[in-house]
Amino acid sequence: MSSLFTPLALRAVTLPNRVALAPMCQYSAGPDGLPTDWHLVHLGARAAGGVGLVLTEATAVLPEGRISPQDTGLWSGAHVDAWRPVTAFLAAHGAAPAVQLAHAGFKASTYRPWATRRGGVPDADGGWTPVGPGAEPFQPDYRVPTALDAAGIARVVEAFATAAGRAVAAGFAAVEIHAAHGYLLHEFLSPLTNHRRDEYGGDRAGRMRLTLEVARAVRAAVGEDVPVLARISATDWVPQGWTVEDSVVLAGELAGAGVDLVDCSSGGAAAGASIPVGPGYQVPLAARVRREAGVATGAVGLIVEPEQAEQIVATGAADLVLLGRELLRDPYWPHRAAAKLGATPTWPPQYLRAT
Repeated sequence: MSSLFTPLALRAVTLPNRVALAPMCQYSAGPDGLPTDWHLVHLGARAAGGVGLVLTEATAVLPEGRISPQDTGLWSGAHVDAWRPVTAFLAAHGAAPAVQLAHAGFKASTYRPWATRRGGVPDADGGWTPVGPGAEPFQPDYRVPTALDAAGIARVVEAFATAAGRAVAAGFAAVEIHAAHGYLLHEFLSPLTNHRRDEYGGDRAGRMRLTLEVARAVRAAVGEDVPVLARISATDWVPQGWTVEDSVVLAGELAGAGVDLVDCSSGGAAAGASIPVGPGYQVPLAARVRREAGVATGAVGLIVEPEQAEQIVATGAADLVLLGRELLRDPYWPHRAAAKLGATPTWPPQYLRAT
């Protein structure tokens, strides 16, 4: 029996296997952050490919929370209607649809990667003034953010909660809180980017306050049956930055706030971080958080081979394996992996002649 292809129960949702599509921005939304046919085809292909949990890209809870003007959102009823065909298709093909709720903070209003320009998008090109824990830009060519005051922070918490409720109405079976990669919640967590002296800054407890308030608000919004995940950067990879020891503490607090699984990525708060990238380089982070915080974790980062993914789950390093680039290259990776690991692939009947 393959460990990778055993079900995973998270509250009232049971994933058919431990393979998840990692959230990856597509920068292809329509006007005002509405998903398009691209999202239906992109996400739907991975469901047909056998992925157990299909996560959307970072989906903004407020218009100013988008990374680029082409990011998806979930801040209105129009977004609910636009996401429903996507979630229905995913569920019909055996995957649990999940949305990553996000706010880009001071990394907002930037050009998408293949644009001819880089850095911050000016108002004339559809950009806006971003917000953050302070008024320093992420990089010199990014836009200068406005520091969030108490009312702005409360608006962010409310926006996450409201978007989580909309996610359930749109047919998502689970939600993930994006608190990684130098975006808003991570900006508050990391001492590299949070220099506030109020109750949302200072020591670790103060810097964790916003993320925990969001977690509690999201849990209350979705009810007891819907799984809530949280993606964190388990380390900044920079001296004096956020550490894996901090992440162990945060993960325990998140579990107490109603989070069911901590998705362990890393980096993003410091542009010059030296990251030891290699096969499975973030798996030890997920393993340590799981072992020391006693919470379910997801592992991500250069996981490409079926045997590699199998070992991660079989040895208890993580409960879920998230694949990004490998699933871009091969949407049917789970079916091929199942066959290789001695499990039963669940090819769509339309494709059985190819097996």
